[in-house]
Amino acid sequence: MANGDVDNVSHDLISLLSSEERDYLIRNNGDQVKISNLIGKTVGLYFSGSWCGPCCHFTPNLVEVYEELLPKGDFEVVFISSDRNDESFNGYLAKMPWLAIPFSDSETRKRLKELFKVRGIPNLIFLDANGKVVTNQGVRIIGDYGVDGYPFTSERINFLKEEEENAKKNQSLSTILVHGSRSHLVSSDGNEVPIPELEGKTVGLYFSIKRLCLDFTPKLVEIYKKLKERGESFEIVLISLDDEENDFKEGLNTMPWLAVPFKDKCCEKLARYFDLESLPTIVVIGPDGKTLNPNVAELIEEHGIEAYPFTPEKLAELAEIEKARLEAQTLETLLVSEESDFVIDKSGSKVLVSELVGKNILLYFSAHWCPPCRAFLPKLVKAYNEIKEKDNAFEIIFISSDRDQSSFDEFFAGMPWLALPFGDKRKSFLARKFKIQGIPAAVAIGPNGRTVTKEARQLITAHGADAYPFTEDHLKRLAEKAEEVAKEDEKKAKEGSACDGGHCRKA
Repeated sequence: MANGDVDNVSHDLISLLSSEERDYLIRNNGDQVKISNLIGKTVGLYFSGSWCGPCCHFTPNLVEVYEELLPKGDFEVVFISSDRNDESFNGYLAKMPWLAIPFSDSETRKRLKELFKVRGIPNLIFLDANGKVVTNQGVRIIGDYGVDGYPFTSERINFLKEEEENAKKNQSLSTILVHGSRSHLVSSDGNEVPIPELEGKTVGLYFSIKRLCLDFTPKLVEIYKKLKERGESFEIVLISLDDEENDFKEGLNTMPWLAVPFKDKCCEKLARYFDLESLPTIVVIGPDGKTLNPNVAELIEEHGIEAYPFTPEKLAELAEIEKARLEAQTLETLLVSEESDFVIDKSGSKVLVSELVGKNILLYFSAHWCPPCRAFLPKLVKAYNEIKEKDNAFEIIFISSDRDQSSFDEFFAGMPWLALPFGDKRKSFLARKFKIQGIPAAVAIGPNGRTVTKEARQLITAHGADAYPFTEDHLKRLAEKAEEVAKEDEKKAKEGSACDGGHCRKA
């Protein structure tokens, strides 16, 4: 069911929420409200706690929905606390305009959690006017639809989903960006620009959080300005997902384009509408108002302005270019830039990239602050030493994500190989080139400079030095050898014992 598993039991609210000593709920000002006042209303049971980060993030959204629905007179929320002391409970309840089970009534709170099988928080369960559970997915529904989800039934949610599907079929820039009575965007100087002025243009919807997109935004600004200088009919609209207005304003001040107003309900709706998975994301809307590309951020990172206008034809052209680049890849194209043609050894001395040409190279992305990196390092050192004993034409280059020179120095001190200098600009290029999403990571480069595998870290974890030289043929032989060993062990096990009359004896 779209709304999650529900039961068909009609809960009596008085029996459900009261105790032998109490027939009331409380407000944050200490007022007592008879539970009988809730009969006939849609009631949300809100399981939450002040110590829970996701709860604190969700509660303001629920407050907004609650205050919009309160004038209807047929809606209420009851807070069931998971706080650990009375002080925390009171501080959290002070932020809530609804009712609560008193913190002192721990038995009722525990009973409700067990009855509704609450395994995690925040958890929001809605009961209809008859006391039946209409959904146990209230947190998701509020997050997805806000007040539009009321009265939170399966019928209502299915209707909203159908509306979204129809909207996608008849999509235009206005259906995407206009929300309620707002039909404008804003600029950094506070001017309002009507959305219809962007109709007929190629528009990039830039989903961003300031702190997560600090490196990407300047690149996008540079490309945007170049496209405008060329006279291209292209615009960008910021869809900010920042929580703080100062972050939104500071971010927009660095951008020469327009934005959806801060905390506009349209922002979260669009994130869901376009199935947002990562940041930064740039959804490209074509001149006809249809989605041209769900995310061109990576294309912009790799190809810059050459990725424009992001059409299928352009993507096919870029794929051919990328194929040619891979075929022409050498160690020099990876590690030599206009500024640098060297790496460093443990003493800090320069080692020319030209001296490494023809060797098997492992590019090791790591950092001192990363616990998995520190855990993996001893395994890599052991494998490195064993491989070097067999083949001196092997080398590792440490590519650091450390945050300061001293951390880099401390971590590099435990490594017997080479490194890019701390803060080297080639690090960003290589991380982008090999699409490094997390560390530790290790990319194997063959003697001809071509990429052998981007999974070298996993291979070393599984096979140690035996994974070298990481080629498909070698790994196939490794798998075949392991299979042969397993079969031989199985054969010996069978030969080593025999069963006689239900008893095992040595053969």
